[in-house]
Amino acid sequence: MVVDYICALDIGTTKICALIGEVDEHNQIKIIGMGNAPSEGLRRGVVINLDRTVQSILRAKEEAERMAGVEIKSVYAGIAGDHIRSVNGRGVVAVSGEDHIISPEDKRRVIEAAKAVALPFDREIIHILPQEFIVDDQRGIDDPVGMSGVRLEAEVHIVTGAVTSAQNICRCIERAGMGVHDLVLEPLASSYSTLTDDEKNLGVAVLDIGGGTTDIAMFYEGCIRHTAIVGLGGRNVTNDLAHGLRTPLDQAEAIKIAHGSAIHLEHEREEVFDVPGVGGRAPRKISRNVLVDIIQPRAEEILSLAFNEIKKSDYVHLMTSGAVLTGGCAMLPGLVELAEEIFNIPVKLGKPNSVKSVTDEVYKPNHATGVGLILYGFHNKATANHLLAESETHLFDKIAERMKRWFGGVGRA
Repeated sequence: MVVDYICALDIGTTKICALIGEVDEHNQIKIIGMGNAPSEGLRRGVVINLDRTVQSILRAKEEAERMAGVEIKSVYAGIAGDHIRSVNGRGVVAVSGEDHIISPEDKRRVIEAAKAVALPFDREIIHILPQEFIVDDQRGIDDPVGMSGVRLEAEVHIVTGAVTSAQNICRCIERAGMGVHDLVLEPLASSYSTLTDDEKNLGVAVLDIGGGTTDIAMFYEGCIRHTAIVGLGGRNVTNDLAHGLRTPLDQAEAIKIAHGSAIHLEHEREEVFDVPGVGGRAPRKISRNVLVDIIQPRAEEILSLAFNEIKKSDYVHLMTSGAVLTGGCAMLPGLVELAEEIFNIPVKLGKPNSVKSVTDEVYKPNHATGVGLILYGFHNKATANHLLAESETHLFDKIAERMKRWFGGVGRA
């Protein structure tokens, strides 16, 4: 029996997670290995220390390999950060085949025409995601190949990122002894593990609130319509607590996890706990009421900035399914209720629930991106090529090769 494996690497600001998924003979995915390591070389999704990032990747990789008993050779890796930008594009071509039957080459040409946007030299295309095809003014077509028509149009969503940021992520993974199948926008990956087809069709916004950034993706009629990044996340809440409570960062993080909340709860106002001091100073007693007073303004700021990005989209009034919060910071008690108050739409907590796993840890919101990368790889593996194969090719040339693949073979969101 031949068993296939799909591996993912979620490179976040606060943690790095490696996952190994097994595809059995029934084409079912099961997570058989998971490794976590503190992320010590990134800031807001961007590599700032290559060596520390490589060491963190290695620790997560080795832990996942020990659990699964399988060696990770190449991964689907997530990319985020406030350098990410997106734009919608449109292309038009004449159908070239005999009898005006649309061919895969026509589909490739119209996507090529749609992606012909002017980019600065320091940016590269990460994704070209088809929204719909139009054949002779007939809209809403998912795949035009085989249809008859004279004029073919395509509307696509183009996601771009800084070349150097993408290169540094690839370089870290390569130095950790792995190749890269693909770089995947993290909110797109999260959507694979937390959203249903009904939600994507009716209209939904997914907010992946991580340690350094809040990543947003909006879907309508089954397609991605808008993406955005807010440069704030859970690490900002931790920093506020460290300053407000005058305690070390690691203690502030532990207090946030154990006692934090984004809203006041009447029956918990009188709860009191010890806060360790800095530099050997004596601990002090702090009420939970004070803790929430520090957390809530920052949580409101993050959600308000995210909602401002959502309102920039023409689809803001079509989010019938509401919003889904996922990521590590989304686990903060009261955040869903606070988001409902700010957004004025239904909000729920998004958890990965579409795969089997040997560990229940996988089903927490902070692993939505990692599980989503596995599912993205499963759905797109047929068209994905190796980015970092074992060769002497320079990294920049490998990225150019990958861009050529995007040029012709595009995955559907």
